Amino acid sequence: MENYQRYLDPQTLASLEGLDLQARMVVEGYVAGMHPSPYHGFSVEFAEHREYVPGDDIRHVDWKVWSKTDKLYLKQYEEETNLLLYLLLDTSESMAYASGRNVTKLQYAQFVAAALGYMILQQQDSVGLVVFDDAVRRYLRPAGQASQLKELLHLMDLTPAREKSDMGQVFHDLAERFKKRGVVAILSDLFDEPARIMSGLKHFRHRRHEVIVFHILDPAELEFPFRSTTLFKGLEGMPEVLTEPHALRRAYQAELGAFLTELEKGCRMIDIDYVPLRTDQSLDVPLSSYLASRSARVR
Repeated sequence: MENYQRYLDPQTLASLEGLDLQARMVVEGYVAGMHPSPYHGFSVEFAEHREYVPGDDIRHVDWKVWSKTDKLYLKQYEEETNLLLYLLLDTSESMAYASGRNVTKLQYAQFVAAALGYMILQQQDSVGLVVFDDAVRRYLRPAGQASQLKELLHLMDLTPAREKSDMGQVFHDLAERFKKRGVVAILSDLFDEPARIMSGLKHFRHRRHEVIVFHILDPAELEFPFRSTTLFKGLEGMPEVLTEPHALRRAYQAELGAFLTELEKGCRMIDIDYVPLRTDQSLDVPLSSYLASRSARVR
């Protein structure tokens, strides 16, 4: 798979064996799968015929049988369908940050996206990818064929972290674009105004999508380990700041704590899964733990 293999960690993929991403809500589509369908028995897997009764949808009449017998019969199908996973990858400039020997937040988000995409295709469902900053930059529509993973990884490979973020506007845009209900997985550091983020997330929920927020942060952003005089480089249009870290550590951590609490509480109130991830953590443990707990809740 050319140089894309770096996105697929064998240890992470091994930890996902036996796990799957199931929809908690009814999903739309016409591909047989493991998820409940709103179409009451119409998908691509033909099962049998039954006689037409007044009020039935004539779109499912078998006209070939009618031409031979002069009787109306409906085609009946298996009562399952496919899950659509929309991966939303934040490529704003702040996602390029990394401390010490850690990978950047964007790289970590790409690892998560690759693992989820691989798993979704393994379970014969469909996955798509949106790359965004302050606007949608690229959109790979959901598909379920094996080649989709290569397309997804190639798209991630082409997209560096740059520009500002505007999640509220992007989420509103995508909520209107996604016509079929599915699972929207957001991979971001969420460095934007919480009120605007929550407004966009509510729009997804209003459109009856299920949402998972993977909140990806570097350990230095959480722990603020800086000691000596430090020049902090501004990202996404912010200026550089030379300061004594000890003078602002307490205020910084209080502000960050309030920010995280607001996001987590806001997600919980509208039934969104909030999954915090640190870039110094091996991905296999938190991702497999989340999927296992989610599956237990779905069952």
